[in-house]
Amino acid sequence: MAGLVSLGGVALGFVVYMVCAALGITALVLAVPYAYDALRLGGALYLLYLAWQAVKPGGRSAFQVRELPKDSPRKLFMMGFITNVLNPKIAVMYLSLLPQFITPIGNGSVLAQSIVLGMTQIVISVSVNALIVIMAGSIATFLASRPVWQIVQRWLMGTVLAGLAMRMVVEGRR
Repeated sequence: MAGLVSLGGVALGFVVYMVCAALGITALVLAVPYAYDALRLGGALYLLYLAWQAVKPGGRSAFQVRELPKDSPRKLFMMGFITNVLNPKIAVMYLSLLPQFITPIGNGSVLAQSIVLGMTQIVISVSVNALIVIMAGSIATFLASRPVWQIVQRWLMGTVLAGLAMRMVVEGRR
């Protein structure tokens, strides 16, 4: 249930970016190099932190099954929302992908087309992620009963997260 509440926050983050892109506000984030770079480098540092947590001696993967303190639905929702709003790749997606499918003449309002396309993306994304959230508990329990998998998974995830962080730093602004 906590995953679905958090997913609600993620969905609201999508809505914020979709509305901003439809109104042209998100272009400001991309126009100010320091704002985008700050988000990009902050994201890279967070990925490196997660990678270190996975591979350090006695470390645990961010995805390893464990007991967590019970957070309020409000906190879970806000964590999902803030995580999504601080992801600059979402802004890039809305500004670069969606306009390719908008026809300024003959298909109605550009704003309406932007909102319909954005809402379509949100519905599909939330549906797929909800399915993943629902299945995650049983898959995690199955994998947790295999000790070799736990070790492989820790190092694999640590390596992938560190690689993604390095890619974010090296790629720079696009």
